[in-house]
Formats: sequence, structure tokens, C-alpha cells
Amino acid sequence: MSWEVKYIPEALKDISKLDGSNIILVRKAIKKVSLNPLPDYDGGYGHPLSNKRNTNLSGFLKIKLRASGIRIVYKIEKIDNQMVIIIIGAKEDNEVYELASKRVKKHDL
Repeated sequence: MSWEVKYIPEALKDISKLDGSNIILVRKAIKKVSLNPLPDYDGGYGHPLSNKRNTNLSGFLKIKLRASGIRIVYKIEKIDNQMVIIIIGAKEDNEVYELASKRVKKHDL
């Protein structure tokens, strides 16, 4: 069973900034992970984030597309079976996670 995928408005803008081939990669990755977005230690595809460099992303997960350098940060909401996409970025780790932390605070996630 696939989880419902939701995007915060900024994440939709992130997708529109990618080139065509990266958009395809991101959509495929999100579709695959939405089948089981739980953390990898629970048998899912997500990789847990933590509170590094004051980003306080504990409880959030990431998808890392190594070849393209794209990071996707998301949150799962088990009650509604939703996967909420916070950021999609082709930036360095620190920059992506700092921006994700700001978005989490802004949207009170």
C-alpha cells in the first residue's frame, strides 16, 4: 500500500527549479519511497535525520540521490498515512538541512 504524498508549497517550487532529467529521478524516488516511507531500521526506505548543527530534524527522514546530489527531506504522519515533503534540494548537506529546519519551523511541522 502506497502512502499519500503531500508537498509543502516551497517543496513544489523546489521541483520546478530542477531540470527535466532530475525531475524524473525525484518523482521515481518519491514514488518508490512512498511504498514504505518508514525509517530503514523499521524496514522502510527512509534514512533518519538528527539534531546536527542545530537543525533539529529529529523525527524527519531523508532520501539521498547520490548520483545527482539531490536530498529530499520528509516527515511521515502515521495516523493519516501521509508522507509530507519538506524540501528537495541539490545543495550541500548543511545548506539543505538548514533550509529544511527553517521550513519545519515556518509550517509548524
